[in-house]
Amino acid sequence: MRGGIKKIMKVLFAVSEAYPFVKSGGLGDVGGSLPQALQTEGTEVRVIIPKYTVIPEEYLRQMHRVTEFEVNLAWRRISCSIDRLEHQGIVYYFIGNDYYFNRESLYGYHDEGERFAFFSKAVLESLVYLNYQADVIHCHDWHTAIIPLMLKENFGNNPYYFGIKTILTIHNLKYQGYVPQIYFDDVLGFGGHRVAWEKLEYGDSLNYLKAGILSADLITTVSPTYAQEIQQPSFGESLDSFLRKRKGDLYGILNGIDTVKYDPQRDPHLLINYRSSLAKKGENKKHLQGLMNLPSQGDWPLIAIVSRLVEHKGLDLVVHILDELLNMNVQMVVLGTGDQRFKEIFQHFAKQYPQKLAIRLFYDEALAHKIYGGADLLLMPSQSEPCGLSQMIAMRYGTLPIVRETGGLRDTVTPFNEASVEGNGFSFVNYNAHDLLFTVQKAVKLFFEDKTTWQGLVKNARNSDFSWGKSARQYRDLYQSILNKRI
Repeated sequence: MRGGIKKIMKVLFAVSEAYPFVKSGGLGDVGGSLPQALQTEGTEVRVIIPKYTVIPEEYLRQMHRVTEFEVNLAWRRISCSIDRLEHQGIVYYFIGNDYYFNRESLYGYHDEGERFAFFSKAVLESLVYLNYQADVIHCHDWHTAIIPLMLKENFGNNPYYFGIKTILTIHNLKYQGYVPQIYFDDVLGFGGHRVAWEKLEYGDSLNYLKAGILSADLITTVSPTYAQEIQQPSFGESLDSFLRKRKGDLYGILNGIDTVKYDPQRDPHLLINYRSSLAKKGENKKHLQGLMNLPSQGDWPLIAIVSRLVEHKGLDLVVHILDELLNMNVQMVVLGTGDQRFKEIFQHFAKQYPQKLAIRLFYDEALAHKIYGGADLLLMPSQSEPCGLSQMIAMRYGTLPIVRETGGLRDTVTPFNEASVEGNGFSFVNYNAHDLLFTVQKAVKLFFEDKTTWQGLVKNARNSDFSWGKSARQYRDLYQSILNKRI
């Protein structure tokens, strides 16, 4: 029976991307790794994502067709297929429709709101065709934030759906799913539903994420500090009042990382695998310098940036002090793509300091691993950072992060304390270029002058536990809490 705890709790992850099938950022990492951590004898997790044509052929060949049906989207009757694939013990479903998902990229189209309205409705309608009665549907970001509202408005009178609970995880509040008001009736089919209008309406638009915040049984976000920050106007992206309204149902659970994928002891991308040997890490550093056409300067710290090159990631602070940084005895490597102005600035400085700065203005997964394994420091001075994964990955490779104290950066990086000689990285509070510069100078000074303390910080960083275990237990407790409450 619904309402109590079943012997096996069934959780359906509804997410727009999941590694290794598709990934554009941290959401894809979570969609791939958290279900693995959640899957236990008492919890069955299945994942449902769109069947994008950009999914690698090796996975497309392994899928098999489960069912086909039509999705009712307002006045439309849209064909939908569901393929199934089991990967590393997790069942994945892929919702297919060529019109919406046979495209060159995952995102960036004029009809995003319609694409993910279709996906969200298909998720709910698929349960009957799959004969899968989920206890909890775990929705992620704006792409599936409309599911809790659809469940109540479109399926509330269908006994098959009685007792299904919903959790919405906000990975980044900046992305909210704005659509024109005409979608209310013409796409979502909510005409005449006053409560739905109140939850969706957002000025002269509709807002999927707002609807999810007001409709889901519980809301989570990806770090404890970010859960507090987004209730403030300065971080709330105009949704802070709605988040404060739901503050009793809002939880911050820190993301983890895939500790198998990111393991310097067996990472196939590294020249030499290592655990605690700084000498072996130094060999990876030399290899990285060679790949990036930098001279081998083992006695200088190598500072890395692995990031989208956008202001939100603190790149305006970095370029403001770049000349001063490169006049120090350091080298820098930059990997990422983003805004043209940042690309041009880094290109200018790379020409001016060819022995000190090497850039790669694209993203390459294998090179990212080599950078984590070869760098000494990672710069991550974000304006805001819901959780952040790069700082956790870097620490696993013994690369010390320099971060601004915000969101998950604050929750994962313990700043070096000169008095107690503790910490696993370096941090600063104010969003200020010279505070960043001072912190970099402090780290570089320690690198040159106190190798013993430096090695202690590297050891602390490597020993920091960022696996999914603790977070998975917190999610399971939340699932059980909403089933027990009979909300």
